Amino acid sequence: MSGQESRLLGRWGEALAAQWLRERGCRILAAGWRCRQGEIDLIAREGNFLCFVEVKLRKSGSFARAGAFVDSRKQEKLRLAAQLYLAENPTQLQPRFDVVEIYAPRGTETCRPQISRVENAF
Repeated sequence: MSGQESRLLGRWGEALAAQWLRERGCRILAAGWRCRQGEIDLIAREGNFLCFVEVKLRKSGSFARAGAFVDSRKQEKLRLAAQLYLAENPTQLQPRFDVVEIYAPRGTETCRPQISRVENAF
């Protein structure tokens, strides 16, 4: 898979995750938020929480859960990026880091991807 195909698949997964979160009462505040520390896939408000969401898309979970690929290095990058976001966007909301796992065996051709969320993942 080329870099461009991978980015398109990633954006498809992020859009799918955003819609799934909206259906569950979340308000998407930002998608693909970038800073010098990296990118936060989705930033959403859910009640009193400001959720920094990492989206992980895989064909299956047979090797490991998709969330397992958010290793300690990635977690640290997300924490630093979230700190920069909060410095630019002060809020009284409680920050939380979630992971949305998407399993799509046929990629964008998957009719019903399996989606789940790990709240307060790290």
